[in-house]
Amino acid sequence: MKFRSEITGVGSFVPPKVFTNFDLEKMMDTTDEWIQQRTGIVQRHWVDDSTSTSDLALEASLLAIKNAGLEKKDIDMIIFATLSPDHDFPGTGCFLQAKLDLPEIAVLDIRQQCTGFIYGISIADKFILSGTHKNILVVGAEVHSKGLDKTPNGRNVAVLFGDGAGAVVVSRRELTNEKTDSRIINTHLYADGSFAKELWIPAPGNALGKDRLTHQMLEEGAHYPQMNGKTVFVHATKRMAECLMHSCKEGGVRLEDVDVFLFHQANLRINSKVAEMLSIPESKIFNTIQNYGNTTAATIPLGMDDAIKAGVLKKGMLVASAAFGSGFTWASALWRQ
Repeated sequence: MKFRSEITGVGSFVPPKVFTNFDLEKMMDTTDEWIQQRTGIVQRHWVDDSTSTSDLALEASLLAIKNAGLEKKDIDMIIFATLSPDHDFPGTGCFLQAKLDLPEIAVLDIRQQCTGFIYGISIADKFILSGTHKNILVVGAEVHSKGLDKTPNGRNVAVLFGDGAGAVVVSRRELTNEKTDSRIINTHLYADGSFAKELWIPAPGNALGKDRLTHQMLEEGAHYPQMNGKTVFVHATKRMAECLMHSCKEGGVRLEDVDVFLFHQANLRINSKVAEMLSIPESKIFNTIQNYGNTTAATIPLGMDDAIKAGVLKKGMLVASAAFGSGFTWASALWRQ
């Protein structure tokens, strides 16, 4: 018997508190017009002081499990993607596992930033196809707001990020028809660490010398995200286009055959440029950045859930996804919903 990996359930959650661009105008030297023109973002959701990354993940996970028609006890592995963990260690997947009350099942945390979700479903796909697991929960969740410089010094980065979580259940099914079965068709994962410092948080770190974090580092803002925006834009558009084409070619489909494109939501200009490069109608791209900002590992599953709720993404549709982020890492995925 041949197996296939099917995304059987999708769930998402964002904290209720909304911060518009006008709210950010009061915090830093920026404007709604400046933010929208450069990013496409209108608002984002930020947590309150007591909410953690695993709290957001829990809500999205429970919905994904419910929408898969399963119970919690049916989950036999958790794969958790985040760059904003509850604590340095252990991995946030363990905190989520405890909140789900699922002791003893395997938990895997991955740190692939904006490409974390595609890395996660790729790993889940391999475990499912091996026959060792039946229902794997893949989660992308972020709490960025607690780690942003919300002063004028941080305006170029702080306006980009939001908090949120998305989750899917990847389940094992018998493969009956490769062309029509709902399944993950392929995934492609890439990285180039020579660009690691183009988008990163320098401190704290064990590579910094005697101390992981000093008062001087804090004064210099080394504990806040730093980004070379132009370099990121150039590489993101090139790499996302390349890996999308690779996924379609290997899957034996044309770009025109794809019903919905779910891109990582870092910047609306990046997604529009990729669409232009590949002659993809923008009507086929489901964007959510205007409502949530960049929620990193959560953007794709969050967008998938919104697309389903909006009636844009339906059972049987062919979906292509691509992401690019810190590392540099990038990835693509092709699946039939």
